[in-house]
Amino acid sequence: MNYEEILEPLGIEAVNAGAFNGEWFGSGDEIAVVTPIDGREIARVKRASADDYERVASAAQGAFEEWRMIPAPKRGEVVRQLGNALRENKPALGKLVTLEMGKIVAEGEGEVQEMIDISDFAVGLSRQLYGLTMASERPRHFMMEQWHPLGVVGVISAFNFPVAVWAWNSAIAWVCGDAVMWKPSSKVPLTAIAVTKICERVFRENGYPPALASLVIGTGGDVGEMLISDDRVKLVSATGSVRMGHHVAEVVGRRLGRTILELGGNNGIVVCPSANLDLALRAILFGSVGTAGQRCTTTRRLIIHESIYDKLRDDLVNAYGQVRIGSPLDDGTLMGPLVDTDAVENMMAAIERAKGEGGTVLCGGEKLSGDAYIGGCYVTPCIIEMPKQMPLVCEETFAPILYLMKYRTLEEAIAIHNGVPQGLSSAIFTNDAMEAQTFLSAIGSDCGIANVNIGTSGAEIGGAFGGEKATGGGREAGSDSWKAYMRRQTNTVNWSTELPLAQGIKFG
Repeated sequence: MNYEEILEPLGIEAVNAGAFNGEWFGSGDEIAVVTPIDGREIARVKRASADDYERVASAAQGAFEEWRMIPAPKRGEVVRQLGNALRENKPALGKLVTLEMGKIVAEGEGEVQEMIDISDFAVGLSRQLYGLTMASERPRHFMMEQWHPLGVVGVISAFNFPVAVWAWNSAIAWVCGDAVMWKPSSKVPLTAIAVTKICERVFRENGYPPALASLVIGTGGDVGEMLISDDRVKLVSATGSVRMGHHVAEVVGRRLGRTILELGGNNGIVVCPSANLDLALRAILFGSVGTAGQRCTTTRRLIIHESIYDKLRDDLVNAYGQVRIGSPLDDGTLMGPLVDTDAVENMMAAIERAKGEGGTVLCGGEKLSGDAYIGGCYVTPCIIEMPKQMPLVCEETFAPILYLMKYRTLEEAIAIHNGVPQGLSSAIFTNDAMEAQTFLSAIGSDCGIANVNIGTSGAEIGGAFGGEKATGGGREAGSDSWKAYMRRQTNTVNWSTELPLAQGIKFG
């Protein structure tokens, strides 16, 4: 396929600047962007240097100082226009996500739809940034709470969702009155450049600083360290590994900044005797194989009641054998490649380790070769039967590996489910109301997301997204997560000629 047909309509050139503050530039090293579909180089990017970072951060701060005085509904109108611009470019952007990251076209377009959906959500939110009024204990006094724009928000996004996670943060941050500085993964910089160019046009057309959508593509050890250490960046929203999250939390916490951390996931599904097994099978298949197992919400552990274990195991092995693997740009493909060769080697190493811990490979787990896979990072999805929850099962391997385990009682199943460091997404399949309610209760799933008769993957923006424990505790989108992007202020107004003190204190 001629990849230029995907790149050119979105303004992607042979060599692209990796820093944007209203102007495009980049004086750092030049990196090649390679598609995992066939290993071909599709473009190059000049990354941002330390000097470039300073230019971007300074412009973002200046843009914030102007934007914070624009009424929130007018900020929402700009975000509405941005959502429409993303709608117009949805097919092109979806294919670019596929080309750069490797997820199938349906998932690529689904990721763009998440940007559109959060834009719509944020538009409504722009008229609902509510504070409270409170009764004062002092006569002729009035108390209220206000929410003000926070400042520059730094967004560090991961390769597996090149644009959606940025949008979850940026759309809400913009209606809250903040500027956004984006550091995407250097594995997938082109989608960030394409989306930033769309933002640039929308902000310019409305007469606002394009630096509200700033971009710095660079190494974690260079511009990443500068971003998390920068006092001008009031909030850092970071998606990535637990190790990265520990470092970000430490550095930002040391300067008493705020963080939203979306880190590891090791998501489990409990399948009970009363479950609709056809429904569970479909959910497990998408949850474990979708995006080639490279979602933070990917289903990685299956905890099955012993009475239905053999049937569900056999049905899963049969379903895995029917998964169509190939170019994610082709119709009918259900699973594309892993993002790079390192991901493939990590998967192979995990499989060997699982065998050493008593696991039995039921199917899959091979590297694919042949004419259809030349240059790409293709594997077969793997199911491994484990005797119990061994140390490897408690770790997250970012690949399509699904571990199967048995349980006897619901209490045992919940203990297995909760017995990992991560706490992002979870699910139970049951038609027993008591089992379902137990799983959702305080003694049930310890995850930030807990579902009944639906899989672990595919969160909607209407609900707050995030998890507990090693997942980081952050929340994005949905609910009242907008408050993280604003600063709270309590106001007391004395409309009398007296000066009574709180708590009945007499002074003087």
